[in-house]
Amino acid sequence: MNKFKENFMHGVFLFSACASILAVALICIFLFANGIPAMAKIGLFDFIGGSQWRPGNNVYGILPMILGSIYVTAGAIIIGVPIGILVAIFMTRFCPDKLYKILKPAVDLLAGIPSVVYGFFGLMVIVPLIRDLFGGSGTSMLAASIVLGIMILPTIISVSESALRAVPESYYEGSLALGASHERSVFKVVLPAATSGVMAGVILGVGRAIGETMAVIMVAGNQAIIPRGLLTGIRTMTANIVLEMGYAADLHREALIATAVVLFVFILIINLSFSILKRRQENK
Repeated sequence: MNKFKENFMHGVFLFSACASILAVALICIFLFANGIPAMAKIGLFDFIGGSQWRPGNNVYGILPMILGSIYVTAGAIIIGVPIGILVAIFMTRFCPDKLYKILKPAVDLLAGIPSVVYGFFGLMVIVPLIRDLFGGSGTSMLAASIVLGIMILPTIISVSESALRAVPESYYEGSLALGASHERSVFKVVLPAATSGVMAGVILGVGRAIGETMAVIMVAGNQAIIPRGLLTGIRTMTANIVLEMGYAADLHREALIATAVVLFVFILIINLSFSILKRRQENK
């Protein structure tokens, strides 16, 4: 009977794994089957390197959206990654138990807030603040970077905290025994030992930042132009797809699907890059 249960559960797990792989494969087939012909019609270099997006004139250049996605994601990383890692370190090694009981549920709550709520917060608080401090409309690359930086915090904090807690306590105790201070033991021994897990949290955070749509639409300004500064409006690739897919047809619709292909490849490159860095770190 036990053998039957083991074989049955093995089959369930195998089916689940195959279903996941099949879903990813079908998504890839759909995207590339519909997107590559559009790139061929428009011209690969005109599509990726073009600086003008004018569907009414059959001009489809997504360079402004590519740059917008890169800049906003980079801004979110600059804001969210250091804060997230430092908060995880504090929660793991410095936080009093009473404060931890409050801080941990607060971080979990951040993870459950819908993206549209983050966007509304950015529109009502961050955008007016930027407008008052720097002038302009307030809807800008800076506003989008701040909102995304806040959004990726719970992912980075949770994964990094788990990685830090997984480090054997003997590493920390051995460092103390050799005369290192508490802070030096944490930052020079525990944190490097948890690098792989922390990098996994960063990858997940970056994936959420580059794939976010609703919050970015609400605070970024949605201008399909090449970004020229932190205070100028931008449009990301995800926002471009969502804003125009509802009424797009023919080549316009195919161009939006091709934009999704570029975004998909872009995320793959990021994941592969982090994987290579992770392996090099582990080899060291």
